[in-house]
Amino acid sequence: MKYKDTVLPIIRATRNITLPSFGVAKITNEKSKHPADIVTEIDGAVELFLKQHLSEAYPDVTFVGEENGGDRSAERFWLVDPIDGTGHYLRGLPFCTTMLALIEHGVVTFSVVYDFVNDTMYWAERGEGAYCNDERIHVGTRTLAQSYLCVETKLQKEGNTERMIAIEKNAGYFHTISAGWEFAMIALGKLDARICFDAWGKDYDFAPGSLLVSEAGGIVTNIGSETYDYRNTDLIASNKVLHDEIEKLLERAKN
Repeated sequence: MKYKDTVLPIIRATRNITLPSFGVAKITNEKSKHPADIVTEIDGAVELFLKQHLSEAYPDVTFVGEENGGDRSAERFWLVDPIDGTGHYLRGLPFCTTMLALIEHGVVTFSVVYDFVNDTMYWAERGEGAYCNDERIHVGTRTLAQSYLCVETKLQKEGNTERMIAIEKNAGYFHTISAGWEFAMIALGKLDARICFDAWGKDYDFAPGSLLVSEAGGIVTNIGSETYDYRNTDLIASNKVLHDEIEKLLERAKN
């Protein structure tokens, strides 16, 4: 089934909710003491809008959202992050997106990362490629020494600081906090890899971008594995040139 003709207009319509409050939204909840771990009323409004409209279009597909949860045991469900990068959204910074992944029998089969600030739609369908609006996109071909790497990890955990130091010694380090925007830039070839180990993010942060990168010609695997399971948030998403180099670098830093 082709989803883009129905799903992309629904996602784009959320811009009518997000854009008017960009940079001026008010915090309604703080999930933790971290300044980026916040919620605004717009997060809930976008999630509700998507749940209503996707349920009308696809009544047989369950809905799981960051803010209100859902049934992850369903065979088919939408996995949604209404605003990835709410802290940036609050401040009027452009690194925020609305994200969706369709999970079918444990596999990501369709995904969207919507840059609503610039009205740019990144999307992918398994086996059909990755796109920026209507244009096919591809990952880059830079080597480790030429690359900008995005990393998400908990530095307080033993061993992770050593891995970060090794990464910064061997490549450029680029960090916005926002997984969706970074995955989109990797699929577009502007950034080169995202590495997550002991990450802060959840499945809805990484599943949409994982399909974008793989369908743009990249490689996405869980660390220490040759395959990718969206439920495992330790991962490497990169161009094909980089992937083995990153795995070896992480392994050396661990030992």
